[in-house]
Parts: sequence; C-alpha cells; structure tokens
Amino acid sequence: MVGYNVQTAVDTETHLIVAHEVTNQGHDRDLLVPMVKAAKDALRRDEMHVLADKGYFSGRQILACHKAGITTTIPRPETSGNRLKGMYEKADFAYEANADIYRCLAGEALPYRYTTEEDGLELRRYWTSECGTCLMKSRCTTGKERRITRWAHEHLVEAARARLIGPTEPMTIRRRTVEHPFGTIKAWMGTSHFLTQRLRNVKTEIALNVLAYNLKRMVALIGVQGLMSALKA
Repeated sequence: MVGYNVQTAVDTETHLIVAHEVTNQGHDRDLLVPMVKAAKDALRRDEMHVLADKGYFSGRQILACHKAGITTTIPRPETSGNRLKGMYEKADFAYEANADIYRCLAGEALPYRYTTEEDGLELRRYWTSECGTCLMKSRCTTGKERRITRWAHEHLVEAARARLIGPTEPMTIRRRTVEHPFGTIKAWMGTSHFLTQRLRNVKTEIALNVLAYNLKRMVALIGVQGLMSALKA
C-alpha cells in the first residue's frame, strides 16, 4: 500500500507552519529530532519548547532534543497493559532522588541493584525482597518480586510529565495549534487527499498546500497590505 506520513511543526502564537516534511515511515518515533531542529532553525531560536503527542515518544529523541537546547513535552504511552488488568504500573511507584530508591504503594523501598545496557540505553534496576509477604502483591506482580527499570535520563521524562499535569495544559495547546492547519488543508484537499503519487511529487504537493495555508494565515493576521510590505522588505 502506498502511504505518506506528513509532518508539520506549527508555531503556537501565529499557527503558521514553520517546518514540514513527508516520509514513507509508518510511525513518528524517529521523526521528532529532525522536525524540531528544522523548526528551531526556521524560527532562529537558541532554545525552544516543543509539544508533541505520544506517538513521538522516544528516549533517544528526547535526549537528543535536550542536548540541542530543546525542551520536549510528550506523554509517555502505556505499553504494559497492567492498568487494564487492574494492576499497578511504574507510574504508581514514587522515585526518591536523594536516596536513589523507588517507593511502592505499600511503603516499601525498592533500592538500586545494578546497571545494564539494552539497545544502547543505560538502564538501572530496582527491587525489594519484601514482596513475598506483601498483601498487595497480587495487584503488583506475578513474579517473585516487582522490579522497576529506570533510564539514566529518566529525569527528562519526569519533568515532561510534571508539565503535562500543570496548569498550562500543554496537550490542549498542542491540539488547538497543530490540528488547525491539518484540518484546514484536509478540507481544501477533499476526500481524495493527494492528487499525486511517489514521494517526490507528494512532497511538492504538500509544499504548495503549506505555502497557500501560510499565505492565507498571514493575510488573516496582518492583512494583504501588511503581507505585501513584508514580502518587499
């Protein structure tokens, strides 16, 4: 099946599309860094805060953004399925940085045990030997003990989670920012969507749609005369 994945980075203040790309990739996990760097260059910013949906969640991508001076707020997807089973998830365990332990809902400390590396990521393991007598064990783990894995840069994910539940409601801002241009362009294109095929042609088609959208958006913001003056400057 021929399919195209359209990426856009949209400015929260003006709703202008500042960067876009089209790929054949079926997921977004590896696309965060190239898109936000393109947006950062377009906006000529030294630092930037990016809001993205959970499809972009990737530890490597978040770390790369952090090193480039880009703050990322991205929800972490729940992949274990424990919540649907009525069992506790990692998010239910509180990390205490000063002691480098996790605290379970029964109040037991899960101390650090060892560090390992998986798929290029440095991971720290935590567990306690008190699970066997715990009355909450049936909702916690089916194994001998409940183990917690912590990425070496987990603090970046925790900071993003804190922003998610803050008063600014970043995911609401994201929806009303990036969905507006997508909805407008889709309405223009109609039910048939792309009129062209092959990646190079679709990239050109999207570029023309983005240009048209941004021009109409600028007219709405500063008027025709203002836009003409800006183009001449």
